Amino acid sequence: MQLNTQALPSLPANLGRPAYDRSMITAGIVHFGVGGFHRAHQAMYLDRLMNEGKALDWGICGVGVLPSDARMKEVMDAQDCLYALVLKHSDGSLDGRIIGSIIEYLHAPQDPEAVIERMASEEIRIVSLTITEGGYNFHHVTGDFDATNADVLHDLAPGATPKTTFGLVTEALARRRERGLVPFTVMSCDNIQGNGDVARTMFTAYARLKDAELGAWVDAHVAFPNSMVDRITPVTADEDRALVAANYGVEDAWPVVCEPFEQWVLEDRFPQGRPSFEDVGVQVVADVEPYELMKLRLLNASHQGQCYFGYLAGYRYAHEVCQDPLFADFLLAYMDKEATPTLHAVPGIDLNDYKRTLISRFSNEKVRDTLARLCAESSDRIPKWLLPVVRENLAHDGEIHRSAAIVASWARYAEGVDEAGEPITVVDRLAPQLTLAARQQDADPLAFLRDRQLFGDLIDSERFTAAYLSALRSLKNDGARATIEGLAGATVQ
Repeated sequence: MQLNTQALPSLPANLGRPAYDRSMITAGIVHFGVGGFHRAHQAMYLDRLMNEGKALDWGICGVGVLPSDARMKEVMDAQDCLYALVLKHSDGSLDGRIIGSIIEYLHAPQDPEAVIERMASEEIRIVSLTITEGGYNFHHVTGDFDATNADVLHDLAPGATPKTTFGLVTEALARRRERGLVPFTVMSCDNIQGNGDVARTMFTAYARLKDAELGAWVDAHVAFPNSMVDRITPVTADEDRALVAANYGVEDAWPVVCEPFEQWVLEDRFPQGRPSFEDVGVQVVADVEPYELMKLRLLNASHQGQCYFGYLAGYRYAHEVCQDPLFADFLLAYMDKEATPTLHAVPGIDLNDYKRTLISRFSNEKVRDTLARLCAESSDRIPKWLLPVVRENLAHDGEIHRSAAIVASWARYAEGVDEAGEPITVVDRLAPQLTLAARQQDADPLAFLRDRQLFGDLIDSERFTAAYLSALRSLKNDGARATIEGLAGATVQ
């Protein structure tokens, strides 16, 4: 049956559904970036709360900013914003339910005024974000807001209709200020260290460029809590749509599949109030940093540690890489020897257990997380997840040869062909310049590292470049497996 409100009473018994009356929900949150992760994570937690009879005034109004989000608008409208969330367990069992916490979806390119007014309305108390690491528009080395971005320049022009997240959110805050309304909280849920602090810096910088007084007001009055989020959520594929139809008899144009694991650590700074997330498993804490460093430097950086090596070697899924003992041992060695020494104590977490659990999660073949997804947008990921580990270990005489090898594997991947001669589609906002630099490596082995916009002064470190060049030579001459085998016997540098 077609998934929509009318279908809810007829759903099969093996598919959970909202136990609450969705007609009683009102929006308290506007969310930018309604992709698979948001729908497997924040929207799921709210649905869980609503099933306990709570948070019915915290419904989600989703917003798409990109022209390509028009398809999500079509699907959400057709399905009354309902969708199936299916957890894939490693033993092959499934756990599916319909999520009902999103009650509206707006497409900013079609109606930016509707998006702005929704946020400007008094009932909206949180504006949340999963706009990806690249969506914050900051320089990878300096951390400064990029005021030269073409879309930002468009939005800063007098009288312009906003089309960026910055422009839309700031205009809504300006209207609330003019109307004497308190500002909403801006809650980042992206994989960036200090994501709330970064959001504060970027949105305040934009607001100051738009209006100096407004920027000062945003800085003084808008809360930007930090958070750490975690759940492996592959891109929805046609086989996932077929799975939902076969197992539940439901036609869902955009279901979400994910692993069973979930984690959300959230800083408790919400002047306008918030849902009682702690009642449904969210860790509400005073300081998120130890948790976010753990996740970014162990899980996210390990994704980069497996994806390029694995893809070059012929693997196409994360579980294939992590079920290979050679690759699994390499990832554990990176986590144990290089990442862990850069972490703080994490309250309530056994790091050894956490790291072993990561390998188990990566190895879940039912999730079928693609290496292509993990390899995408590397220029936004490597500088935020892996390079801080490198810099800290360089500063404290720690091990760096595995991290350097991961950077080298990215450089080899960016050449655009794997070890079998098959072409690689490099998906990255900087793909042309990355591939151009990578293809110059035969003549200039450091060509890829010369981009100081990405790597800063790493090219000036003899210790790093020696480890990098050693790995790159091995990758080009001997291949990914042989390179990892060599790293297993490497000594501390």
